[in-house]
Amino acid sequence: MHTHSLSAYMELIERGHWQGVSGMMLASANKLAQAGADFFICPDNTIHQALPLIEPQSPRPWLHIAHVVAAEAAARGFRRLALTGTRWLVASEVYPEKLAAQGIECVRPDAAEREEINRIIMDELTYGVLKPEAVAAFQRIIGRMKADGCDAVVLGCTEIPMLMSDANSPLPTLDSTRLLARAALRRAAGER
Repeated sequence: MHTHSLSAYMELIERGHWQGVSGMMLASANKLAQAGADFFICPDNTIHQALPLIEPQSPRPWLHIAHVVAAEAAARGFRRLALTGTRWLVASEVYPEKLAAQGIECVRPDAAEREEINRIIMDELTYGVLKPEAVAAFQRIIGRMKADGCDAVVLGCTEIPMLMSDANSPLPTLDSTRLLARAALRRAAGER
């Protein structure tokens, strides 16, 4: 396991400097390869935007979080997914591309909802602050996307499962971090 600090990543992400983000990811990949890693995972959904920049030079293959989520959604028969995550992730093509490859539609929150979700993630959840108002906001946003025809929701941020789960979500949840961890265990055990 290797990572740079979240603040170092966020400084680059805030500036839209994805080449810099990719450099940090590649530095971690090189260290892990030297330590004997067979493949890499990154539980941070947002920085997957930089993954295409490094895959050709990566010393080992990456297990892509959105690919894992898309495979699970397809296996469970979901056809139209609501996407939650940071504003950078939701604005990106990280999930729409991988979902489309499985014939699954991706629905993004509207602009105001994106900002509310991002504020909750960046100002509360990353600091371990869990508020009932944040749960209510996620329930309202997910409920609106359910009314728009979504049949499941991607919890596309490591911190969102601290608030939301199948127990309190208006839609079935796809916890991206948990799904990636399980896929990594299967791959490490030699399963595909």
